[in-house]
Amino acid sequence: MTPAFTLLVHPNHSTAGATAPRVGFTVSRKVGNAVARNRARRRLREMARLALGPVAIPGADHVFIARPQDAERPFDTLVSDMRAAMDKARKRLQANG
Repeated sequence: MTPAFTLLVHPNHSTAGATAPRVGFTVSRKVGNAVARNRARRRLREMARLALGPVAIPGADHVFIARPQDAERPFDTLVSDMRAAMDKARKRLQANG
């Protein structure tokens, strides 16, 4: 969990055997009105597009849940938060699996 989002990572046990990581985004009404929710979703998508590729966990589902502080965080900080959250998730998955 970061001030801007919560990251959930779960192994994808697809029957197709795909190892490509999947990404999802959730933005609830707690974040704000429709304009604020759409802005938060766009920021999360752009963050994932730019920086998730090299740090994504193959064969896993990644879900980003926006928090109300998303709009207040500078974008560079948002990207570094995502990298730190991915490192933490990778360590937890390795410890459990």
